[in-house]
Amino acid sequence: MTQTTRTPAAQAPAVSAPLSTPSGMELVQQVLTSRVYDVAIETPTQAAPQLSARLGCTVLFKREDQQPIHSFKLRGAYNKMSQLSAEERARGVICASAGNHAQGVAFSAERLGVRAVIVMPATTPDIKVNACRARGAEVVLHGDSYSDAAEYAEALQRELGLTYVHPYDDPAVIAGQGTVGLELLRQVQADSYTVFVPVGGGGLIAGIAAFLKTLKPNLRIVGVEPEDSDAMTRSVQAGERVRLDTVGIFVDGVAVKQVGEHTFALAREYVDEWVTVTTDEVCAAIKDVFDDTRAVMEPAGALAVAGLKRYARDHALQGETLVALTCGANVNFDRLRHIAERAEIGEQREAILAVTIPERPGAFRAFCAAIGQRNVTEFNYRYAPGDNARIFVGIQLDDKSKRRALVEQLEGAGYPVTDLTEDEMAKVHVRHMVGGRAPEAVDERIYSFEFPERPGALMAFLSALHSDWNISLFHYRNHGSAHGRVLAGIQVPDSELSGLRQFLDDLGYPAQSESENPAYKLFLK
Repeated sequence: MTQTTRTPAAQAPAVSAPLSTPSGMELVQQVLTSRVYDVAIETPTQAAPQLSARLGCTVLFKREDQQPIHSFKLRGAYNKMSQLSAEERARGVICASAGNHAQGVAFSAERLGVRAVIVMPATTPDIKVNACRARGAEVVLHGDSYSDAAEYAEALQRELGLTYVHPYDDPAVIAGQGTVGLELLRQVQADSYTVFVPVGGGGLIAGIAAFLKTLKPNLRIVGVEPEDSDAMTRSVQAGERVRLDTVGIFVDGVAVKQVGEHTFALAREYVDEWVTVTTDEVCAAIKDVFDDTRAVMEPAGALAVAGLKRYARDHALQGETLVALTCGANVNFDRLRHIAERAEIGEQREAILAVTIPERPGAFRAFCAAIGQRNVTEFNYRYAPGDNARIFVGIQLDDKSKRRALVEQLEGAGYPVTDLTEDEMAKVHVRHMVGGRAPEAVDERIYSFEFPERPGALMAFLSALHSDWNISLFHYRNHGSAHGRVLAGIQVPDSELSGLRQFLDDLGYPAQSESENPAYKLFLK
């Protein structure tokens, strides 16, 4: 569960934009006079026939992934930088970013002939670092997270006298992103429709919502966030900005711990509803966009599509026009395996189950007969002594509503079943480790970690570990992001649990106990 700490709006960093938030009409004027089309293109709004047929609505994708940097971020960065004075241009600009905003600033600086210093976490994939350097930007790698990079960028900004280009909390940046709304007014012919917008720091939704709702109040604006990075949703519910202690790493393009002051004020006034979605739903949405366009989105790029699907089904919509912003396609190629693996689960077309079957010849064939004509997508098993064996099995479904019926059918046939479809540890780790039971590993404590994807991360973990504690289990997976997912077992007696807690605090890597996770108990304990 993501924890939050409320932070008063007055505690803004020194480099934040001025506290004067533009009104809706002021923002409309700024959008209409923006200069984004010096570098950006008017992206098409494209029909999604397959998804439309499935949902019974007219679904349109606003293809911001087709911008020169494959992201909408170019609009806001250029609009801000094009308004700099001659003195500010001479000094140069600085920003902190791990991805698309950095590329927008680098692209704009190259076009305007401005020095650009970009601070990125040391964990940033080389493909993004090299893209910025290729455009002449000076890249400084610092820290393991965006927060580390932003803090260092603020110090450099004061030291070097550069102009800070905020990724979202600046009226000029917000107005630049708002030009998406200007294009929607021209492109979507329906009298009323609902626009789904991905939300990180809030610059995109603040600009679009304020522009559209000021000029066409009957339109609906829905913000979409990942369940594990929902800073704006929580802030709106609390009536003030909140700060998340941790954010999810999969939808990294919107992984923001605290939304902006300007963006919060505008979103609270102009956004109608908020939707949160799971990682699996985002993966399913990436597949949906690919099926209709043959384009591959990054997770944040398909976030709005995932929210559109959730909203349409929750509200039983029929015959309505729904628009989703596909806002970015800067995906690392090595993430695609994980995305494909989770897409079927996200659409709930695959059930992941732990099933107990008899340990005897012919048991697998009898089990397959029990599931009928359904397709087995995965079957993990290792011989175990005794009368029974536990299997980790994936079964394809033609309808998400049939998962419960499948479980009941198997239980009716005498097979004890545990449904692991929603169990994150089972899907990330256990499905690749079945057969590793170790009852002799006494005092074993199981934790899932997020390791920064940089040299020395594992050694830091091992060096901090108490020399008397044994590592009894270790499984690492990386999905092309700045962090790797680790499942580790550490043998620690009860008398030393306080030392274990201190180790976890000092290590500084996000960690969660998994010792009571049913997947661990069924297959690894």
